[in-house]
Amino acid sequence: MLRIAINGYGRIGRCLVRALFERGLQEHIQLTAINDLGEQSTLAHLTRFDSTFGRFNGQISLAENMLQVNGQAIQLLREPEVSKLPWRQHAVDLVLECSGNLKKRAEVEQHLSAGAPRVLLSHPLDSADLTVVYGVNHELLGDQQIVSNASCTTNCLAPLAKVLHEAVGIRQGLLNTIHSYTNDQNLLDKTHSDLYRARAAALSMIPTSTGAAKTIGLVLPELAGRLDGLSVRVPTPNVSLVDLTFTCERPTSREAINTALQQGAARMPAGVMECNELPLVSSDFNGYPVSCVVDLNHTRVQGDLVKVLAWYDNEWAFANRMLDVMLAWVKPELR
Repeated sequence: MLRIAINGYGRIGRCLVRALFERGLQEHIQLTAINDLGEQSTLAHLTRFDSTFGRFNGQISLAENMLQVNGQAIQLLREPEVSKLPWRQHAVDLVLECSGNLKKRAEVEQHLSAGAPRVLLSHPLDSADLTVVYGVNHELLGDQQIVSNASCTTNCLAPLAKVLHEAVGIRQGLLNTIHSYTNDQNLLDKTHSDLYRARAAALSMIPTSTGAAKTIGLVLPELAGRLDGLSVRVPTPNVSLVDLTFTCERPTSREAINTALQQGAARMPAGVMECNELPLVSSDFNGYPVSCVVDLNHTRVQGDLVKVLAWYDNEWAFANRMLDVMLAWVKPELR
C-alpha cells in the first residue's frame, strides 16, 4: 500500500482528502499524516463542512490527535519546522506539499531530509526536478525527487495549448485568466506585497499577475517564450476561465479550430480535457473534475488571430490532477 502525507491543510489539501476518498483510493493509499498549524478541531470541522463543495460524503471524527475519515485514522501533526516532520517514522513514500510556503528548493528538500523520498508540490517551482501537467507530459515522470504539479491555470492552459500548437502552431499568444478569488487575497482592504491584491477580493475585479503563461515553457518547451499573460481576479469563490488569444502559423477557421479541439480532447486521458457546446456559466463547473473544458461557442478566428475560452474548477480539478500525477509517478496501476 502506498503511504503518503500532506503538509498544509488548506483549500487544496482538503480537496485532496475529499477526492482521495470519493475516488475510493483509500483502498490502496494510506494517508498516514496531515501537518498543519491550525487547531485540530477546526481542521476536522472544515473537512466535514465546506462552503464551496458542501458536506463531506462520509464520516469524520476526531480523537487523540487522529482524524478519522471513514474509519481510516490519520495522525494530525502541528510541526512548524519541515525538517522536524516525522516522515521517516511514518515510512511515507511521498509527501503532498500544499502549504504554499516553500518557495525555494532548499526549503522543499527539508522533506527529503526528514525521510520522504518524493515530494509533489501544489505550486510552481522553477527549480523542481520536473514540472508536470497530467495528460501533457506526465510520461516524463521517473526517478525525480521533487516534482511540481504546476498551477491550476497551467493545468487548464497546457492541454489546450498542446492541442492548438499541434493543430495550427502558436506563433505568439496572450493569456487572460479570469480567476476566482483565493486565500492570497484580502476579504477587506489590508496590506499586501501586491497592491492590487491588497484590495477587498469580493468588491472589485482585480487585475494582477499570473505565472501560468511562462510556466507553460516548463511543461511544453516548444512554447517557451511564446506566451505571456495576466489575471483578473473576480468576486466569485471558485471556478475560473482561461481566455487565450494567439496568432497561428498555419491558415485556419473557426470550424477547423473547434474540430481540432474536439479531436485533441478525445485523445487526452480521462479528466484532462473536454469540449462543451451548451450555454453554461461558471457555477455549472463548480465541483467538476475536468481540468480544461473548452467552450466551443466562443471560439473566434480573424485571419491568423484566434481566441478560445476554457473553464476550470481551480480547486477541485487541480486536486484531482494532483492525485493523477501522484499515481502516475509511484502507482501507475491505479490510474
